[in-house]
Amino acid sequence: MAKQVGAKKPDRYELGRARDRVTFLYLEHAKLNRKNSAIQVVDERGVVYVPAAILSVLMLGLGVDVTHRAMELIGESGLSVVWVGERGVRQYASGRALNHSSALLEAQARLVSHQRSRLAVARQMYQMRFPNDDVSQLTMQQLRGKEGARVRRVYLDQSERTGVAWARREYNPDDFESGTPINKALTAAHQALYGLSYSVITALGASAGLGFVHTGYDLSFVYDFADLYKADFSIPVAFSVTAKFGNDPDIGSKTRLAMRDAFADGKLLARMVKDLKSLLGMADADSEVDVVSLWDDRLGLQKFGVQYHDLQEDER
Repeated sequence: MAKQVGAKKPDRYELGRARDRVTFLYLEHAKLNRKNSAIQVVDERGVVYVPAAILSVLMLGLGVDVTHRAMELIGESGLSVVWVGERGVRQYASGRALNHSSALLEAQARLVSHQRSRLAVARQMYQMRFPNDDVSQLTMQQLRGKEGARVRRVYLDQSERTGVAWARREYNPDDFESGTPINKALTAAHQALYGLSYSVITALGASAGLGFVHTGYDLSFVYDFADLYKADFSIPVAFSVTAKFGNDPDIGSKTRLAMRDAFADGKLLARMVKDLKSLLGMADADSEVDVVSLWDDRLGLQKFGVQYHDLQEDER
């Protein structure tokens, strides 16, 4: 009898809930393999084992080699992967949704497919950023203008708070090192926020591509969702790190560490899960039940796993 290598595939109830996981782990110049239910990380300093089920996002930087076995575990655990580098985000990857339910995805598709409901969700997303204003009657053009003014104020306020000079946001995805320290810190901070947003969206079974404000890109909803939290997390963290470390060549790494602490201190994962369900109109629904049904245009949902051919023969 062949000896089992590694641990068995985990059942859904054994996997950590999205809101309870560690936000992200950044690795570079390392070899990743699988050891039972842990990711084995090997570098020049030695070997460590990271339980895959406790992570939300794995950020892989320069010099990382990943084995097939490691990616198998990552997929089973619903762990999102962000491939990053000195020039910014390269590629996103994701495991299977943790809840195995299509309820949120169906709600999202329904809402984004009709102009009135799509506008309502977009307004709700802007309302979250303007809690003291009524935006229910504003057009998308008016909302974009209002948001643009808000973001400019956030940058200027953070500049005044930290003493970091601010002119404008400049980001060249093909040349990270050409940016100013504050722009490099902002890129690294937003990168971490995008990764966490992507992880929550996919872990709950929604689509990263079906955006309400952004559109036409496979990460449109990631940008929608991350924009809700930039003023509270990535922008102030980037300015604080720049004020402290200035021209440090490793400012990207220091920004990621600061973002990790901010995510944990601010309990952002739990907040994201709640916000996502609320935006898609399923705040009170249980979307974590594994039920497979058959769709019928007249009879509604029908049981899965029934030999309907045999039933038809019996009815005859």
